[in-house]
Amino acid sequence: MNTPLVTQEADQFAPQELHVLGFAGSLRQNSYNRALLRAAQELMPDGMSLSIFDLSHIPLYNADLDQDGIRPPAIELFKQAIAKADALLIATPEYNHSMPGVLKNALDWASRPAGRSPMSGKPAAMMGATGGLWGTIRAQDDLRNVLTSTGSHVMLRRPEILIAQAPQKFDEQGRLTDDTTRTLVTQLLVGLRDWTLRLRAGEPVPAAAPTR
Repeated sequence: MNTPLVTQEADQFAPQELHVLGFAGSLRQNSYNRALLRAAQELMPDGMSLSIFDLSHIPLYNADLDQDGIRPPAIELFKQAIAKADALLIATPEYNHSMPGVLKNALDWASRPAGRSPMSGKPAAMMGATGGLWGTIRAQDDLRNVLTSTGSHVMLRRPEILIAQAPQKFDEQGRLTDDTTRTLVTQLLVGLRDWTLRLRAGEPVPAAAPTR
């Protein structure tokens, strides 16, 4: 592995910070969704930090290998990073009216074995960017269903980050330049912080919003 799987480990951050783990459902080097996570790093509110996990080393799910002692190293690192995080931030493109296989595959690994998944009880938020006109609406609906099935506490849709026509929102270096979108991302991050703190304090979890 020539590149680090995660940009920073959770224990590198100040203990009082809320540490968020982000990952994108795209392997493309110039992915808008990976760029969206980098924008989130720039826009993190005080008291929060974000590290980004690279899913490119995650193999296809194989139940024969999903056993202690023989599980692929990249999977162990991924699950450890999830376990250490206070919350998750997932950026997804939309392929064929759904989330990409690379993202579903990673979540399949993280959700197992049953009863021992680091996803269970984890606060989570999502966002997405696409070059098309629909802004990943359908991908995020499918992602919400999958996260709910893992026992994650998915943040309500306030706000939704559904970036359509992404080439108009990012510059050639991959920086998010659209002011309205940057404001929405900031609001999402503040909402994730508040959502995580509410769950930590033991407040009741609202019912998951139904998919469209």
